[in-house]
Amino acid sequence: MNQKNSLGLNNCFLDLDDPIQLFKVWMDEAKKSEPNDPNALSLATSSGNNLPSVRMVLLKEFNQNGFVFYTNLNSQKSNELKENPNAAMCFHWKSLLRQIRISGTITQIEDSVADRYYNSRGYDSRIGAWASKQSKKLKNRDELINSIEEFKEKFKDQKNVPRPSHWSGWNLLPSRIEFWLDGDSRIHERLNYTINKSGSWIKSLLSP
Repeated sequence: MNQKNSLGLNNCFLDLDDPIQLFKVWMDEAKKSEPNDPNALSLATSSGNNLPSVRMVLLKEFNQNGFVFYTNLNSQKSNELKENPNAAMCFHWKSLLRQIRISGTITQIEDSVADRYYNSRGYDSRIGAWASKQSKKLKNRDELINSIEEFKEKFKDQKNVPRPSHWSGWNLLPSRIEFWLDGDSRIHERLNYTINKSGSWIKSLLSP
């Protein structure tokens, strides 16, 4: 018989007042069970005209200050975030039958943080940040391949590839985090955290 927490939910929800701590526990478990990219998430954005779009990105950092991913600042997602900083993330782990939804506001990270992460990437990935005009139309695949080769020629020293100014990270500061567990007959278990005006997290149960 499954053990329950104080709210009557499966014990995997634990009894934590801080959702970031619970997120870390679930992410650590996902790293052990997911075959590929446990840090993959769907990122939902909306343009200034309220046209939504969604795509998969990889979470690279998280802490009490938010959830960070990196991308081209001229991409569709970045341009939409410049127009409308409200966004949402969704993690889904089939191996655990769990999901986490996060919503909040997004801001660009500091250059020093972006530099540190960029310099930790492999040479080809750093070159790709220069070569790809993300989300822009290609005449053909050779156009991209040729651009990659041109930047490899420009930056021959693999230890010295500067971060392009058009490539950085975004940080989502959460105002709501929901933890979801699959249940029999679609009677799922849902635990929601919302932040109040004083900056404290408030827990509540949601109906499936």
